[in-house]
Amino acid sequence: MTSNGKHATAKVDRDEIFLEETRSICPVCKRVIAAEVNIRQNRVILSKRCPDHGPFDALVYSDAELYLAQMRFNKPGTIPLEFQTEVVEGCPLDCGLCPDHKQHTCLGLIEVNTACNLDCPICFADSGHQPDGYSLTREQVAFMLDRFVAAEGEPEVLQFSGGEPTIHPEIVDFVAMAKERGIRFVMVNTNGIRLARDRRFVAECARVGAHMYLQFDGFELDTHLAIRGKDLREEKQRALDHCAEEGITVTLVAAVEKDVNEHEVGAIVRHAVSDPAVTSVVFQAVTHSGRHRVFDPLERLTNADVMKLVAAQLPDWFQVSDFVPVPCCFPTCRSMCYALVDGDAVLPLARLIDVEPYLDYAANRVMPDLEVRHALERMFSSSATPGAEQALLACRECGIDLPAALADVREHAFVIAVQDFQDPYTLNTRQLRKCCVAEITPDGRLIPFCAYNSVGYREQVREQLSGVRVAPVVPNARPLLPLLEATPYGSRTVR
Repeated sequence: MTSNGKHATAKVDRDEIFLEETRSICPVCKRVIAAEVNIRQNRVILSKRCPDHGPFDALVYSDAELYLAQMRFNKPGTIPLEFQTEVVEGCPLDCGLCPDHKQHTCLGLIEVNTACNLDCPICFADSGHQPDGYSLTREQVAFMLDRFVAAEGEPEVLQFSGGEPTIHPEIVDFVAMAKERGIRFVMVNTNGIRLARDRRFVAECARVGAHMYLQFDGFELDTHLAIRGKDLREEKQRALDHCAEEGITVTLVAAVEKDVNEHEVGAIVRHAVSDPAVTSVVFQAVTHSGRHRVFDPLERLTNADVMKLVAAQLPDWFQVSDFVPVPCCFPTCRSMCYALVDGDAVLPLARLIDVEPYLDYAANRVMPDLEVRHALERMFSSSATPGAEQALLACRECGIDLPAALADVREHAFVIAVQDFQDPYTLNTRQLRKCCVAEITPDGRLIPFCAYNSVGYREQVREQLSGVRVAPVVPNARPLLPLLEATPYGSRTVR
């Protein structure tokens, strides 16, 4: 009714475009709740309402046009050889992997400890000097590796993380154990302090063939203090120098936070290109789980922002179109840019190959050359970052014309990956069910990484292993204890 008592004659459009219904969690109590995804002013927004804590809106992707375009790169999932749990309550409460999960595990993670030689202000694992810590035994790690192999057959990539894994007294042996099981790339996720201070340890890591996944957030003092709580600039460079001297390859991993270090992404790439040890860079928009700065969920950085920052800060080298969505996971979760580097010249591979016809799985067109498609699928995968040169060689073998001057691909390959993990504000089970990065837990489960950090699984595992109650644990999730009692890190697999 209008003010004069008459019915209104003009209808009003909503200020958003509805995309989908899904499920998420309340970021306060972790209850599973209904959610929907909408477009507002060219931004993709996840909206949800908890009966106890009210409504929540969070930015999922800052460029809706790019978000929708990337949907075509959604590759059919691969079924793992084994599932570890049954479907009981539905996603995200049955991890995992349960038979409803849509993808196998490209990259497995084992957190060998919770202790750390830093107390970073930003830490999704909430690691550091805390009373509820644990340190895995050789027997536990052996069992976890065996369960990964049982699920994957020939796993591509494993990452040892923590806490700070380099302070675990058996970390070098753990890398060797993984290699003995045929896992091709074994990474150590590290802050680099021990690499900078202990040359003998660096040599041991080189002996077993470890690849270093080195935290590297920028060059300014304020950046280090805000993200790591300490000035680590000299130690980061010493760590890189020691790795180069021992022949260890390195991925630089930058946590990028709004209004902290987004202006440094170009400098990080320039440094990576010039450093003899570095083969790749991974930018991760900060995941707001664990410890993090106070933030506005509608004003966070997303993958689109990071790609645009790289292009804006390095316009002679990169464009946003050089980044390709990774099809094995949900395509908006991860994008990659392969490049060939020759001195100061950088040539993105997407300018040599028209990637879209090969990785557009939604298009109704004649199938392109399958050998080329398979080569590109190997490249644009969550398991491919440390081995860029192998995938590029596969492309050359399929007849893709790479510049003759860059005949030795191993010497010239470089990768930038941009990854946005979900947190309790942005968790979307539609995306989660396609996740191909999994935490391997001591009872043998493979839990999608974003669920592990957001839903309450991390707290459950820490509580069970440490014997100290950790809050918050998701109230309506199936408890971990029965699996631990049934196996004591044993052999039961639910099929």
